[in-house]
Formats: sequence, structure tokens, C-alpha cells
Amino acid sequence: MTESEVVELFAECGALLTGHFRLSSGLHSDRYLEKFRLVERPAAFEPMAEALASRLAVYEPDYVLGPTTAGIIIAYCVARVLGLEARYAEAVEGGRALRRGQTLPPGKRVVIVDDILTTGLSVRECVAVVEGHGALVAGIGVLADRSGGKVRFDAPLTALATLDVPAYSPDACPLCAAGVPLTQRGTRGATAGTGGDKP
Repeated sequence: MTESEVVELFAECGALLTGHFRLSSGLHSDRYLEKFRLVERPAAFEPMAEALASRLAVYEPDYVLGPTTAGIIIAYCVARVLGLEARYAEAVEGGRALRRGQTLPPGKRVVIVDDILTTGLSVRECVAVVEGHGALVAGIGVLADRSGGKVRFDAPLTALATLDVPAYSPDACPLCAAGVPLTQRGTRGATAGTGGDKP
């Protein structure tokens, strides 16, 4: 699956939105990737998960780890393709943790998967979970890197698509200056009646 095919799938599913969005990082942007429009359509999503799994197989993982919420679906699908077990890192005070009796054996190789990479916070929280169990981060895979490749990790990063989507601080946002109405999307850090793009 090529990068253009991935971007086309996002657009076909209504997952690539344009407008004026407040991200949960507090930054503003003119584009937003709504991954739930994608994962609610298995016929579109599953080929992407299979493509991600095939690229992550080179890291010879023992486990696949994804953060809640959409990361659960991605981790499950990638683990199924690779014939591995999946683990899910839930949000807790101060980061993420394995709950409900889940463990990662020390020394095992883990690939972390997520949906949209913006600031890398969710992935870094997952890295901390893996390292906290004494396991090794073998690689990281995302459906789309909207940082334009600016976010770096110690482990190799694989993205099905890389988009250079500008993000602005509110006081330097040209959309605010132009009076374009602001929309808040997503869930992280959101309050009732609002949203926010996942960092």
C-alpha cells in the first residue's frame, strides 16, 4: 500500500478534515485526521493494518502494544496478522499502564502501534510502559505521521503516510487572525462539549 493510497483512504472515509481545529496539545491547525471515521469501516481499515504489520515484521516482535482508544483496534489487528499477542496501555494518572492482569515479560521485543502521530505523547507513554516492564521497544508504527517527520524516538518509526500539517500556537494562528471559526476535536484533555486532537 502506497502513501498516496493511504491518504486517499483517509479522504474517502471522511477522516481527513479541513477547517480550523484546536488540538488537545493546545495548538491550532487547518487539517485534522479523524481516525474513528476510518476504524468504523473495516474494509478500509484492515488493509492498512495489514500493511503496517508487514512493515513491522522486520523488527521480529514478540508482542504488539497500543494505547487506548483506537490503538487497541490497531494493536489487535496488527497482532492478529503477525500471529502475536496484543497488549493495551490504558490512560492512568501521570501516563499509561497495563491493567486487567496484563504483563510484558522482561527482555521481550515489543512494537508499539498508534493511529495518528502529532506530538508523540501517547507513544512516549507506551515506551515508558514497555521499559517499565523491562521489555524492549523494537519499533513503532503509526497509520499517519502528521508531524511531517519532526517527532523522533530512540526506536525506528514506521508511518504508512507522512503529512506535514502545520500547527500554530493560538497567539500566532493565521486562522484565528482571519476570524475562521474554531472547532475542537478528539478526546484527550477534552471537557464536556469540546474535544481535542490526540497529541
